[in-house]
Amino acid sequence: MRKPAWTDRILWRVKPKEPPPEEEKDEDRDSGLDEKNTKNQQEEEEFPLKLKQDSYTSNMEYGVSDHKPVIGIFTLELRKMYETPLVRVCAEGEWSADFDAMVIYSPLQPFPSSAWDWIGLYKVGFRSVSDYITYTWVKDDEVSFNDELTQVYVSKDEIPALGGECVLCYYCSTLQCIVGISSPFKVHESKVAVEEGLAPENIDGLEKAS
Repeated sequence: MRKPAWTDRILWRVKPKEPPPEEEKDEDRDSGLDEKNTKNQQEEEEFPLKLKQDSYTSNMEYGVSDHKPVIGIFTLELRKMYETPLVRVCAEGEWSADFDAMVIYSPLQPFPSSAWDWIGLYKVGFRSVSDYITYTWVKDDEVSFNDELTQVYVSKDEIPALGGECVLCYYCSTLQCIVGISSPFKVHESKVAVEEGLAPENIDGLEKAS
């Protein structure tokens, strides 16, 4: 009886978008550099992401089959929906779990905002939208606003007691992406946590005190 074989190859491709209707080509267009630039631009518009194969090898330690398992490492890069931020967002004053905090944001250009938009507090270096420490709704927790700036309230109970380096991100529900990121700022360690001798739950010290 033949033993099960490992997959001995990895096949992959990036599926392009549906091509637009063909338009009449300009017969006077030069066939040199212009065509090359046009092709590069079309490729950027056609593919919403970049996928690069960094390595492709096999593991020769496996001896239970006449095929060897292969390993591929890829780099995936999603293209930005917008090259510039749509919203400016920043932390107002000093932040710690000893008092409530305020977030200030202002639109930099028109975008489809909604009551489902929220601002998340993230650890510097976060990798996913869902990595937030806490978040606040831009409408439900709104404190004040004018034509230029809007203040949003964040409860001290939602701020990590042990502090850390953080950023604020404005998430647009309609576009389903982050449209503004603040400069990094420090969330100070809670004085109450220090007095009570609370120890960090992880090495980064970003989990809320229990």
